[in-house]
Amino acid sequence: MSRLRVTHTSTFRYSGAVQASYNEARMTPLSQAGQTVVDSRLSIEPHTWTNDYRDYWGTAVTAFEVLTPHDSLVITAEHVVEVSDRAPVRTPASWETLASADVRDRLAEFLSDTPTTEAPDDVVALAASAAEGLEPEAAAEAVCRALRDEVDYIPGVTTVHTPATEAWSARAGVCQDLAHLAVGALRSLGIPARYVSGYLHPAGDGEIGETVTGESHAWVEWWVGDWVAFDPTNRIPAGSHHVVLARGRCYDDVPPLRGIYAGRGTQELDVRVEITRES
Repeated sequence: MSRLRVTHTSTFRYSGAVQASYNEARMTPLSQAGQTVVDSRLSIEPHTWTNDYRDYWGTAVTAFEVLTPHDSLVITAEHVVEVSDRAPVRTPASWETLASADVRDRLAEFLSDTPTTEAPDDVVALAASAAEGLEPEAAAEAVCRALRDEVDYIPGVTTVHTPATEAWSARAGVCQDLAHLAVGALRSLGIPARYVSGYLHPAGDGEIGETVTGESHAWVEWWVGDWVAFDPTNRIPAGSHHVVLARGRCYDDVPPLRGIYAGRGTQELDVRVEITRES
């Protein structure tokens, strides 16, 4: 088990005064099996009212608006989270179970593609080849590894809204692209899959008390009797160095910040994530 302190600061700077802004922040971790939120707070400058709620996908959302003129907006999320490796699936599902009407109805939203996750034909073929002769749990990991072998990790060639088809054509992208590709490939096999956003401590053997530059990260979960978390980018199970913020069908369901503002000023965004391993 790891206890991680995460500080996530997003700073918007405008070239002119903004009269008002309306926003949603998905920057609060979830308490769940394998993850306990010990402390969490979200501060916003200029100070404003907030309204907290859970969205359709179960994500903690803080809605806020700033109705006084401002030339910058700073959102700081601070969390202490205990994270452990996930338990293995107790009763792995068979292909027959995944094809059952009950599963296909109950998990329909994680079997249907979005424009961002729709897999091109050659990804579907790659998934089928990687899964051949394997049961669903092993097949899902094999698919993720096969995709990662074909895609180079190159920041800057895509955005969070880039469709999986474009990242595949370039054979390059970042964690969001690999997660979108993996989700689409798994769904093409009939394995329910969802997109996960959160944080990653980049040093598995990081020293206790050392603060490092962390990462906003994306990985996947697939359902094969239980939900299994896997990080395609790093080819590892998601565990004691991954902090879950949100889950959904694709990135569009889980952006850390979403909003609009009234004003003529253009904006610049600076994001910093710092993670300290406390135990």
